[in-house]
Amino acid sequence: MTTDSIQVGSADARPHTARKARKGTPSGGRRRPLFRHPGAGRQHHAGPVAYILLGLAAVFSLFPLYWTMVAASSDNTRVTQTPPPFLPGPHLLENLGKAWQDAALGKAMLNSLIVAGAIALSTVLFATLAGFAFAKLRFKGRNILLMLVIGTMMVPPQLGVVPLFMMMTELGWGQTLPAVIFPTLVSAVGVFFMRQYLTEALPDELVEAGRVDGAHSLRIFWSIVLPIARPPMAVLFMITFVHAWNDFFWPFIVLDMTNPTVPVALTQLSAGYVRDQSLIMAGALLGTLPLLVMFIVFGRQIVGGIMQGAVKG
Repeated sequence: MTTDSIQVGSADARPHTARKARKGTPSGGRRRPLFRHPGAGRQHHAGPVAYILLGLAAVFSLFPLYWTMVAASSDNTRVTQTPPPFLPGPHLLENLGKAWQDAALGKAMLNSLIVAGAIALSTVLFATLAGFAFAKLRFKGRNILLMLVIGTMMVPPQLGVVPLFMMMTELGWGQTLPAVIFPTLVSAVGVFFMRQYLTEALPDELVEAGRVDGAHSLRIFWSIVLPIARPPMAVLFMITFVHAWNDFFWPFIVLDMTNPTVPVALTQLSAGYVRDQSLIMAGALLGTLPLLVMFIVFGRQIVGGIMQGAVKG
């Protein structure tokens, strides 16, 4: 009696369960999602309008560089005529050689490389250290110090030129490269940038795990923070290097023509009574080439680092 009832009950239950399974799941046995976006899982391709807009943006972005090359390859008469030329001329190598010699760009480029490289490396190092401290370390006065750092961004740099120049003179650094490097070893923008990134990208659990393992703050910084912070460090290095390379105001004040950087040396090309625009453009083209080469060589790594840092989870 009991066995028959159990068998009957299980036989009655089996079709009911099978019907529920067939009703709720597809034939393959996997449950279908209740809500599915119509375009989910598809690979989207850019249309012709997107390519046209991107092409126009590229043309407008590259046109200043193209015009610099056109002017540098022409003579002064051809550059100043109306309408201006839009095709390169035959004097590019001649103007480049003359600009290189008249402005002493060999020494200027070496000085700019030293200054920009030292400033970029020190800014990345100190900004990452300070950003980690403000983001993840707990100490008294942290918020006040952070507000002071941000507050320095509101002060125009021109206000500190006179006392800074007097300080460099007292140290005996007048007309030397350390006078350009040391006042800009770190920037408030870099500290705030790294702090904002590490606040979101560095989990507190990783820092606590390092503490549990007995690691001190510098060990945590070296083993945990640096691998996570590589993408923003690359971006900060690129931005700082370009800014330091193109800086004119402070190097023009503290340096002379015997030991210039590239922007200071280029002023020699416009010192005459009649300015040779083609020669000035040739010097500007020479001063821009190192930045273009650096971006071509390291641009893919920098963009890849940005994309890697942008993907979370």
